[in-house]
Amino acid sequence: MIVVDTTILALAVGTEHELRDAARRLVSAVTTRSLEAATTPDVIQEFAHVRARRYGRADAAQLGRRYSELLSPLLVVESDHLERGLRLFEEHPELGAFDAVLAATALAHEAGALVSADTDFRVVSGLRYVAPGTAEFEELLRRE
Repeated sequence: MIVVDTTILALAVGTEHELRDAARRLVSAVTTRSLEAATTPDVIQEFAHVRARRYGRADAAQLGRRYSELLSPLLVVESDHLERGLRLFEEHPELGAFDAVLAATALAHEAGALVSADTDFRVVSGLRYVAPGTAEFEELLRRE
């Protein structure tokens, strides 16, 4: 199982971007069940917040619901995940608090990878970070 970050969800339904096709192929692989993926309710919430700024709340809520269904069961963030995430946040100035908690949650759930366009995840020891558009990303789509 891989964990999907907000950037992938936003890119997949966004305007023209060099990583849009890669994000869409990942979502398609999850849709056809050739790739097992999950995320957290917080990622869905962040996606809806970002999407609503440009496309309105109704559109953001509709897509948020679709992503929630697609990536269910959603990963639960426990208090120990939060604590580990806050430690990561303290240790790595380049890592935001949201991303630190997502990384800790992915580690706790023993995710095979965390897929994101946000390169800050690569500083997290023990976390397999995979960026869209890379050879490792293509391998992940083929293997699963």
